[in-house]
Amino acid sequence: MTGSASGSNSSKALLQAKDLEIRFGGVIAASGINIEIMEHRNLAIIGPNGAGKTTFLNMCTGYLKPKAGTILFDGEDVTGIAPRKLVRKGVARAFQIPQLFTEHTVLENMLMAGAAQARNWAPLTRIDRISQRADVAHLLDMVRCAHLADRRVSELPEGQRKLIDIALALALKPRLLFMDEPTSGVASSEKFEVLEIISGALQEAKVTAVFVEHDMGIVERFADEVAVWNRGNVLFRGAPDDILNHPDVIRDVIGEEL
Repeated sequence: MTGSASGSNSSKALLQAKDLEIRFGGVIAASGINIEIMEHRNLAIIGPNGAGKTTFLNMCTGYLKPKAGTILFDGEDVTGIAPRKLVRKGVARAFQIPQLFTEHTVLENMLMAGAAQARNWAPLTRIDRISQRADVAHLLDMVRCAHLADRRVSELPEGQRKLIDIALALALKPRLLFMDEPTSGVASSEKFEVLEIISGALQEAKVTAVFVEHDMGIVERFADEVAVWNRGNVLFRGAPDDILNHPDVIRDVIGEEL
């Protein structure tokens, strides 16, 4: 169980991070990170606070440029490419706090996402002519939120906002989706249901997911593989049962997160 372990033989490396390094002042946020994200195998990233988990997501999605190292997506060097360009290549991001226009309806949010993604979009073009409403309805149905289309986002609880945020990400037609704590802020009684819906939607859309998560129950149930981060590096990687029962992980990570 090491950072260099690969996925199953039926998968290929969709994203490869090679020797990634970045510092913030005297803090090492990434120290020679080497890891492959295998297509069709959902990877959970766990680790103590300040381990560099979100920094890794930021580098892979273009929000931070590493000081050293290379990021390959489907074999192409995408190191330091802006987020919008990465989205067009098939890499999307869902944030810990959903990035939604709260005073607009769910449908309006979806149409605006489609408008922003359209290559030939002009600022004065009507958004309802850019995005096909049938496609939007299908995406909302995938996350079981079709009945919320005419509701304002500000009226919705956090769990439903998370689902809408995933629908927005899927509207970008990604092959790889990074999620930062997808159950953060969701009521404990709703976490598994929300992740069940997200997991089903990603599977239907054939999207590979990488997610940072602190809830080990969520990790155990929804991850195909787990990578353990600490001090800007990958300590272990392997199957959930192996990783979550490893004595070092129990002592240094799980004990701190619970």
